[in-house]
Amino acid sequence: MALMMSARVATGVSSGGAVLGASVRALGVAPCMCSSGVVAGRKAFHCGVKIPPVFRDSSFFPRLDPNLLSKAVRRGGSSVAMNALRASADSRLKEGQPPVPLMRSLLSAMVRPYLMKNPTAVAALDLIRKHDGGPVCYDHFAFRTFGVDGCGIDAMSQVFLDLGYKVRDELRFPAKKLRALWFSPPDHLLDMEGSEADGPLPRIFISEIIVSELSREAQEIIKRYTSRSGPISKYAATASVLNSLTWPTPHLSDYQTLAKESEYAAWTLVNGYALNHTTVSVHRLGSLRNIEKLNDFLQENGIKLNSEGGILKVSPDGGLQQSSSVADTVTFTFAGGEVEQVPASYIEFAERLVLPIHGDLHADQIHEWHRRDGFEVGNADKIFESTSSDQTGMRKC
Repeated sequence: MALMMSARVATGVSSGGAVLGASVRALGVAPCMCSSGVVAGRKAFHCGVKIPPVFRDSSFFPRLDPNLLSKAVRRGGSSVAMNALRASADSRLKEGQPPVPLMRSLLSAMVRPYLMKNPTAVAALDLIRKHDGGPVCYDHFAFRTFGVDGCGIDAMSQVFLDLGYKVRDELRFPAKKLRALWFSPPDHLLDMEGSEADGPLPRIFISEIIVSELSREAQEIIKRYTSRSGPISKYAATASVLNSLTWPTPHLSDYQTLAKESEYAAWTLVNGYALNHTTVSVHRLGSLRNIEKLNDFLQENGIKLNSEGGILKVSPDGGLQQSSSVADTVTFTFAGGEVEQVPASYIEFAERLVLPIHGDLHADQIHEWHRRDGFEVGNADKIFESTSSDQTGMRKC
């Protein structure tokens, strides 16, 4: 995953920039060419050097003691230097953070209705807990939204930003007319002991359909609902917890029309801000910590996996490997009283491999920041298909 740094850090401005440069030189990493982009309204640079996430926030650098780094390099080399930097920054990470119990309670509350509607996810988690022996941790949670009338990514992401999450990368899916942002939790809560609700906090992946790129008919249908959501959309997280829509109950004809053009849009119309999927962190498991082994185990025990592009989805660099179940279906009562089956949610599995630069580390030395971070468009594009009619076997409207 490309490193994102603010322009101030990337160019080495301020004493903090000097510290970062020293740490990179201490690691023996050659300078690299950087390409620029814009993330969340600020200049960003994408470089090939992997720096632990604790060092990505430029606000920490002016407060780091350069003498600490130089002494560490003289005494123990680059690995000690990195540990010294992390120790110096760790206390800053925890200052001013929102209460962790609130963060955990919110995430747990979102999972409850998700599990109630998705028996496949429950079955997969039960199988893993029974046969693996290791902790079951969440890699990320994902949500879908409509990018119009204030009902898009911003509506769902605000609560996570308020709770200390940070914007990372944007992903684009032109064929599906989608864009997405992912968010990382406070760094000291991404890599920690524990399991499920008491374990590491998950990344958050929020996508939105770019409504303006749909047909006029589809736009009119979507806006007929989102325009009536109004200020309620700012309570998207509450709607997710309550398993409730923020717009009126849809009509079957509207759902069917949207499904013909965009199954993503149709899914969002009837599911709203419901948790689209949770993701098990495969590399944190015990005996099933290899994703191919896990896939075989799940399929042997009756879990149907998404076959779009192959069961295993692999990023071009090979570092991010993913699979997912096929979505369950649920009964939905439309505004006119019609009752139909619609796709619900699914469960994903992700293994993040250790980056080549850290390949000489022993297993007990490896932390989450040593692994491939972020997401991959090619993988995610196929994972989206978990709710499609081709995968669920539901007839197309």
